[in-house]
Amino acid sequence: MKTKLSFAGRLALLCSLLLTAVTGLGAALSQAVEPWWLVWLIALTAALPLLWLGIGRIAAPSVGLIQALTDGIDSLKDSDFSVTIADRRHDELGDLVRAHNRLGSVLRTERQTLYQRELLLDTVIQTTDIALVLVNRNGTIVYSNTAARRLIRDGKPINGFVLAELLERLPDGFSEAVRGGRDGLFTVDIEEPQTWHLSQNGFTLNAQQHTLYLFKQLTQELGRQEVATWKKVIRVISHELNNSLAPISSLAHSGKTLLSRSSENDQLLTIFATIEDRSTHLKNFIESYARFARLPAPRLEDVDWPAFLETLRNTVQYRLLDPVPDIRCRVDAAQFEQVLINLLKNAHESGSPADKVTLRIEQPVGLTRFIVSDAGGGVSETVLQNALLPFYSTKKSGTGLGLPLCREIVEAHGGRLSLSNRDRQGLEVQIAIPS
Repeated sequence: MKTKLSFAGRLALLCSLLLTAVTGLGAALSQAVEPWWLVWLIALTAALPLLWLGIGRIAAPSVGLIQALTDGIDSLKDSDFSVTIADRRHDELGDLVRAHNRLGSVLRTERQTLYQRELLLDTVIQTTDIALVLVNRNGTIVYSNTAARRLIRDGKPINGFVLAELLERLPDGFSEAVRGGRDGLFTVDIEEPQTWHLSQNGFTLNAQQHTLYLFKQLTQELGRQEVATWKKVIRVISHELNNSLAPISSLAHSGKTLLSRSSENDQLLTIFATIEDRSTHLKNFIESYARFARLPAPRLEDVDWPAFLETLRNTVQYRLLDPVPDIRCRVDAAQFEQVLINLLKNAHESGSPADKVTLRIEQPVGLTRFIVSDAGGGVSETVLQNALLPFYSTKKSGTGLGLPLCREIVEAHGGRLSLSNRDRQGLEVQIAIPS
């Protein structure tokens, strides 16, 4: 290990050596030169170049190191934390070099940590389904995420555009909500009525006023809450009715059995038979609602789609449009088959010719879309708005659970079910499942 000698110690050592040399030279010259002051003048004159050379030799590395430190500090100021200076010295300048290197290492680590946090935050912002738009005081968009670009401009860049002008291209509800200047819910009509929530927050960024807009679609969440409420009601009603129906059905059956042993009281026997029949009918009716309330979570699996579609054709008639693409979504085969059976049967019941009931499968980016179409009479706007609500039915004997059950299954798969009238004739039902 090298002995540490400070910069001042080196200068002191040099001066001591030169003083010794001057003293020795003066003593040697005093024997031959007079007067005495001339002796010391000659000795000092001879020693000064040596002193200057020695100081230069000692100071030169230090001057280079000081310049390196100056350049290193400039690099830190320019956010370049990669500069490291060799720390071979063992004096005060060496300590300063090591302090500089430690500072650079700390700043590098902090910047890397900050970069990772920014990357994580940006990933969260870009992958969230909440549309996020940041505008400056002129209303120009300075930042947006993927959901906002999809919502406002079909995925195209929107930074640099004026938000108010872009919103004019969307349904009226968006512009009205932004102009209102308040947080809250609003409804727009995009293929079907949708409920959105807008949150607005103003803040100062880089000494300028900015506003952050957050658009979140709540249609599916509100629908899930609504269905959950209906399920709870169904479970309560089913429990109470079953508690009464069980003894009624049992007593009616017992009474009918006792009366059947006698040839008399035929009318009373008919009454008991009617009671039992209606009790059984009501029990089956309640059980159909209870099944809706107890729908199990889907068990996703890889499906042999050609075989699946052929089995479906054996159950209900339909015409498959276009070649089947390479379907890449995973579903609960039993539940998904029930959905398509319900939709295809509804298409046949619409009055459509059998050969006009079709199924088309599309594979856009990230989705698999199943489209069931018919050539019936279509439905009114009122039916379109209420068809997916539990207990709503236009059929005399309908329970109003077929389409809500389909929607429940599709949304449990992370997908979306929508209805729309076709341009020419009939109804079209679309199921979009993530691939």
